[in-house]
Amino acid sequence: MTAIPVLTSISPLAGSSDLWFVDIWGVIHNGVRPFASSVAACEAFRKQGGTALLVTNSPRPRESVGRQLDGIGVSRDAYDGIVSSGEVSRSLIEAWAGRPILHIGPSRDLPIFEGLQAKPGATAEDADVAVCTGLYDDETETPDNYSSLIAKLKVRDIPMICANPDLKVERGGRIIYCAGAIAAAYAALGGTVSYAGKPYLPIYELALKTGAGLREAPISKERVLAIGDGVATDIAGAAGFGIRSVFIASGVYVQAGEAIGHAASRLFESDSAVKPVAVMKDFVW
Repeated sequence: MTAIPVLTSISPLAGSSDLWFVDIWGVIHNGVRPFASSVAACEAFRKQGGTALLVTNSPRPRESVGRQLDGIGVSRDAYDGIVSSGEVSRSLIEAWAGRPILHIGPSRDLPIFEGLQAKPGATAEDADVAVCTGLYDDETETPDNYSSLIAKLKVRDIPMICANPDLKVERGGRIIYCAGAIAAAYAALGGTVSYAGKPYLPIYELALKTGAGLREAPISKERVLAIGDGVATDIAGAAGFGIRSVFIASGVYVQAGEAIGHAASRLFESDSAVKPVAVMKDFVW
């Protein structure tokens, strides 16, 4: 296998890009604080005429994601817009308007239902659909805590909408579970799960349409670059959509102290594996 280039600067790839799809959690911030070099890289790309679109598997609408970024301290100069899994999941949820809906996830994710006719409030015993945005308490729980709940749903063959396909993210140096981990456990039981976020096409289609709107011109996929830390989401999703990607190291996939070149060989060694065009230890201009 040809070694994947290890870059110390993203700028060599900036000239061949008009639009960046930048992951948020693990690339722009770690759930607690921004990564200064990542923010600076996006600002530099925008200054030279590029469009930086944050594309995230957050289960919240873009306005709510923006407020969260403000709270963490991410400068609005770092991005032109936001496309979230929560945003594209809303159409899946609205199809269940008027039906009993179980919400699996913390109350902070309730903005996903704002403005919809579909509203949560059902239990596992009477729901017609489950909408999973995360764990009720991701600081203390794991998917094992949900084995009884998803077993009840499976008995009744209740479909699940997963608003965040991520399995895990890194928060302040700790690994926590996301909605995707519960959805994976449900699917393993034979449950039906619908997704709209990365690596699935709907979020990329919306992102490309949003980017074209921001630039007021069509954008060729050859001029789009995805930047993310998720092998199964960012890198696989970019490949499935037909665009290039750059892998950024994070604690989700790269072990503490592991060289990024070694990690790249381990993660992308299979000839059949989808591969980024480059890997970086840190997202730096």
